[in-house]
Amino acid sequence: MMMDPASALKREVHQLIDQQINTLKQKSRLDPTQLGDYKARSKRIQTLYGELDRLGRAKVKFELARAS
Repeated sequence: MMMDPASALKREVHQLIDQQINTLKQKSRLDPTQLGDYKARSKRIQTLYGELDRLGRAKVKFELARAS
Protein backbone atom coordinates (compact mmCIF):
# COMPACT_ATOMS: atom_id res chain seq x y z
CA MET A 1 0.00 0.00 0.00
CA MET A 2 1.39 3.39 -0.98
CA MET A 3 1.26 6.09 1.65
CA ASP A 4 0.49 9.72 1.00
CA PRO A 5 3.69 11.73 1.67
CA ALA A 6 1.72 14.25 3.73
CA SER A 7 0.42 11.48 6.01
CA ALA A 8 3.93 10.30 6.81
CA LEU A 9 5.03 13.89 7.53
CA LYS A 10 2.01 14.51 9.76
CA ARG A 11 2.68 11.31 11.70
CA GLU A 12 6.29 12.37 12.30
CA VAL A 13 5.16 15.84 13.42
CA HIS A 14 2.72 14.30 15.91
CA GLN A 15 5.41 12.01 17.30
CA LEU A 16 7.84 14.89 17.69
CA ILE A 17 5.24 17.08 19.37
CA ASP A 18 4.41 14.26 21.80
CA GLN A 19 8.12 14.04 22.65
CA GLN A 20 8.25 17.82 23.17
CA ILE A 21 5.25 17.67 25.51
CA ASN A 22 6.77 14.82 27.49
CA THR A 23 10.00 16.77 27.81
CA LEU A 24 8.13 19.81 29.13
CA LYS A 25 6.26 17.66 31.67
CA GLN A 26 9.51 16.70 33.39
CA LYS A 27 9.77 18.01 36.91
CA SER A 28 13.53 18.45 36.78
CA ARG A 29 15.58 20.86 34.70
CA LEU A 30 16.76 19.73 31.31
CA ASP A 31 20.38 18.78 31.07
CA PRO A 32 22.37 20.13 28.11
CA THR A 33 21.77 16.97 26.06
CA GLN A 34 18.02 17.07 26.64
CA LEU A 35 17.92 20.76 25.79
CA GLY A 36 19.83 20.12 22.56
CA ASP A 37 17.42 17.33 21.66
CA TYR A 38 14.49 19.62 22.38
CA LYS A 39 15.89 22.34 20.11
CA ALA A 40 16.65 19.82 17.34
CA ARG A 41 13.09 18.49 17.49
CA SER A 42 11.76 22.06 17.30
CA LYS A 43 13.78 22.70 14.15
CA ARG A 44 12.63 19.40 12.65
CA ILE A 45 8.99 20.28 13.38
CA GLN A 46 9.44 23.64 11.61
CA THR A 47 11.02 21.89 8.62
CA LEU A 48 8.21 19.35 8.42
CA TYR A 49 5.53 22.04 8.60
CA GLY A 50 7.30 23.85 5.76
CA GLU A 51 7.27 20.68 3.69
CA LEU A 52 3.58 20.10 4.46
CA ASP A 53 2.87 23.66 3.37
CA ARG A 54 4.79 23.12 0.13
CA LEU A 55 2.90 19.88 -0.58
CA GLY A 56 -0.43 21.55 0.13
CA ARG A 57 0.33 24.44 -2.20
CA ALA A 58 1.45 22.07 -4.95
CA LYS A 59 -1.75 20.05 -4.59
CA VAL A 60 -3.94 23.15 -4.84
CA LYS A 61 -1.96 24.38 -7.86
CA PHE A 62 -2.36 20.99 -9.54
CA GLU A 63 -6.10 20.87 -8.84
CA LEU A 64 -6.59 24.41 -10.16
CA ALA A 65 -4.67 23.56 -13.32
CA ARG A 66 -6.79 20.42 -13.81
CA ALA A 67 -10.02 22.39 -13.34
CA SER A 68 -9.03 24.93 -16.01
